[in-house]
Order: sequence, then C-alpha cells, then structure tokens
Amino acid sequence: MGRAGRPPQDPARRLERAHRILDAATELILKWGYDKTTIDDVAQRAGVAKGTIYLHWKTRDELFTALLRRERVHMVAELREREPECGFTTPGELFGRFALTLLGRPLMRAMLRGDSEVLGKLARRKRESGPQLPLGGPLDAYVEELAAIGAVHGEPRDQVIVISSIVYGFLFLPDVRPEDAKLPDERIAELVATTIDRALGIGEPLPPGGEQVVALATRRLLDGMAEAAQRKLALSLEA
Repeated sequence: MGRAGRPPQDPARRLERAHRILDAATELILKWGYDKTTIDDVAQRAGVAKGTIYLHWKTRDELFTALLRRERVHMVAELREREPECGFTTPGELFGRFALTLLGRPLMRAMLRGDSEVLGKLARRKRESGPQLPLGGPLDAYVEELAAIGAVHGEPRDQVIVISSIVYGFLFLPDVRPEDAKLPDERIAELVATTIDRALGIGEPLPPGGEQVVALATRRLLDGMAEAAQRKLALSLEA
C-alpha cells in the first residue's frame, strides 16, 4: 500500500485525479483568471491536498500548461464530432467549423487572443512568443495534397499563410469592433468559410471523386492534429 499523499499507484486512478484537478483549475481560471487562482484554491475545489497537486505538477505554470493542452485536445475532439457524415469537402468548410469550435471554448479563445484578463502572465508570455494557430497537425502537407489534385490554386506555402491570416483576422474581429456591432460566432464562422473558399478555390467543380479525396485529406489533417495534441497532453500528465 502506498504512503499517504503519494499519487494512487493505479494509473487509471492517478489519471482520474489529474483530470479532476484540471477540471477544478478550469472552473476557477474562467471565474477569477490565472493571476488570482492559487494552488490552494485549486486543491480545495478538487478536494485534494495542496501537496497532492505538486505530486502531479512541480509548479503552478506546469499545471496550467497541462490545462491548456487538455483544452486543445477537447477542441480537436469536438471539431471531429462536428465533421459532416461525408467529411469536410472544402478547406473553407473545415476552417469555418474550426473557427466556430474554437470560439465556443473560452480558454482556447483566450489563448489565441492572448487575453490577459483570463490568462494573466501566461497571456503575456504568449504575446512575447507570437501567435500560433492551434492546429497542431501537418497543415502544409494538407494544402499541398489539395493543390496536387487541383482542389486549390496557387503556391501551397502561400495558401497556408492565406488560411492562417483569414482565420486569425476573423477570430480577432470581435476585439476591434464596437460592442453593438459585434457579429455572432456563427456568422464569423460562415465568413471564415466563405472567404477561404473564395481565396483558395479554383472557381469550378472538382472532377468526379475530388470531394472524397479532399475529405480524406482533411481526416488525415484532423488525425494529425489529434495525435499532436494528445502527445503534448500526455507529457503534462506524466507523474
């Protein structure tokens, strides 16, 4: 029998407790913000001793890094659940749904925008490192594959920049518009989809079977995103 205070020896129990702590941290950071949320607060909300949290993560920053990594896993999982039965058959359809999914997750929205009210000094660090679209998968390979079958036009590397710029631009739109002129998330997602397809599209229907090829390429991208997100989270959950 393990000593009191040590993580449960059963890996499943240890993992369940880690997620319970992350659940508590998520609730508190959304309520109070990162800078005002202490390890004591998280421990009390999770129903564990303060020292127990440090058995999982050495610092508060490591705990919240795990929290954000888990949010990315959840976002990708939600995005895959939103995939139509026939798959995403255009880049615009994919990234419009991506935008809607991200906007619906407060922590992901705060991370992308560097919201210091929610993320505190974590947001400041993010601004210093520069923005990164939380895709986590082989976006370059995805666009190159679509270009190879004629589903998008232009240089693939340029089109990756176009996609990122469009998504970022619309996701930051609520921050630059007056409160009474802000668009609902659904409309922002529609604009992302339309703009990307207009910017990348070839202006004519794909040859027979083309949409299925695009859907398969998109599933590979989503698989890559999920794998990368899970891999990073696993590193943060190692005891």
